[in-house]
Amino acid sequence: MARLKISLILESGARIGPGKAALLESVRDTGSISAAARAMDMDYKRAWTLIDSLNRAFDRPVVERATGGSRGGGATLTPFGAEILAKYRRIEEAAAKLGAGDLKALERHALPDPGPKV
Repeated sequence: MARLKISLILESGARIGPGKAALLESVRDTGSISAAARAMDMDYKRAWTLIDSLNRAFDRPVVERATGGSRGGGATLTPFGAEILAKYRRIEEAAAKLGAGDLKALERHALPDPGPKV
């Protein structure tokens, strides 16, 4: 079945797409950037770079880190981060609903094996 992948590109050039949204959900669910990265089979440095890019894109943090301590620190999605994630998912859902009929029509004409994905 055909599907949409939505990427939001802010005027600054900052981007939010399916990967960053999934990473935010993983941080929310695990309470840790490193655990989120592991859950997604992603390198910690890559996860940190993506989180940092989101934190730099806005006037308030999306994810906050806590370092050290007896429990080793962690990370939390801020209320603003939760808001961004919710808005992204709403846009994604609305676009999928809006495009469902056209996607089905395109899929009826799609070949099962179009060759190399270019």
